[in-house]
Amino acid sequence: MNFFKRNKKENKTDALVFPAPSTAHGHPFQTLYDYSPLTSKEIELYSSLREAVPVIDAAIEKTVRLIGNFEVIAEDRSAARELAEFISSVYTSGGSYGIYTFVTTYLNDLLTYGQAVGEIVLSSDNSDVAALYNASLKDVTIKANGSPLNLKVVLNDMSLSEPVCQRLIIPTLLNPEPGTVRGTSILRGLPYVSGILLKIFNSIGSNWERVGNVRFAVTYRPDSSSPSVTKRQAQQIADEWSAAMRSSEVCDFVSVGDVSVKVIGADNQILECDVPVRHLLEQIISKLAIPPFMLGISWSTSERMSSQQSDILTSELEHYRTLLTPVIAKICKTFLRLRGYGDGVKVKWDLINLQDEVELSQARLNNAQAFEIEKRSGNIENR
Repeated sequence: MNFFKRNKKENKTDALVFPAPSTAHGHPFQTLYDYSPLTSKEIELYSSLREAVPVIDAAIEKTVRLIGNFEVIAEDRSAARELAEFISSVYTSGGSYGIYTFVTTYLNDLLTYGQAVGEIVLSSDNSDVAALYNASLKDVTIKANGSPLNLKVVLNDMSLSEPVCQRLIIPTLLNPEPGTVRGTSILRGLPYVSGILLKIFNSIGSNWERVGNVRFAVTYRPDSSSPSVTKRQAQQIADEWSAAMRSSEVCDFVSVGDVSVKVIGADNQILECDVPVRHLLEQIISKLAIPPFMLGISWSTSERMSSQQSDILTSELEHYRTLLTPVIAKICKTFLRLRGYGDGVKVKWDLINLQDEVELSQARLNNAQAFEIEKRSGNIENR
């Protein structure tokens, strides 16, 4: 039996039209279209998200830079000099030095993936802190050690027989869900919105490739001559047109007969994208809690609005500082214990910027003036 039957008469002059391939399947960041929440591919997802959308990457980097510097004060004054030298010169991942480098990388992972893991590496004789290591979240997993209140870090590679000393491991979760040991990334909720944004950008590139790079359609309508002559004339027109297009100089194309030239793509209109792109960026920036003017986006705003946005950012930075303070304190306490000192330390953060210091001074002045006025009016007793 013949399953593949052919038509009795094939029309060889009909043009074949093939559908254009879908741009979504050929997108360089295909992971964003295959997003499903709470899967093991979240690390690759959020990494691709930062690489695909520069605004997200810039917002996280600026948040890490704005967290500011800190000072660790030891209660034992004899250990202050050794502690200060340790903070500035301890070896960290990537060949860097200083605990500040470790903290910035730690915060970067915490914001991006919702969790971060660090390790205090001891010397060969276990008598001193040799380095601070930022563990890759691809190599470790944070689990509950009996209860969600007690965390432990296990290696994903079961072939490694060396046990992990939990007392030297520092795990941190960002906004964990109740009853779980999973952190929540600040990028949660952005894959869908970012996927739409990337579709618009990818479509703009495809449209400019089609419309911007002008192509021509040359149509030749032959007379009633023989097919062989028509074919020869059409081939001659095609060769001369191709030569004129490849030439680096301006050339004129002259032909005899009914020949028409039409531009393909120049008459098409590209969809306006300013409004939808702005809507999507507003959704992304609202999730990242970074004022738009800090990202170089000049949206209409007022001085009062900028001040309020800065206050919101300050509260976010203060929240991240509360998460980093126990990490810094644990590292310094471990160092002091190994050196034989007491482990009493206090982490003091610098003011976020000079504007905050001016506002605090102005607030203290206003309170002092109000107190003096009430004192003179007799509303409060003299002290």
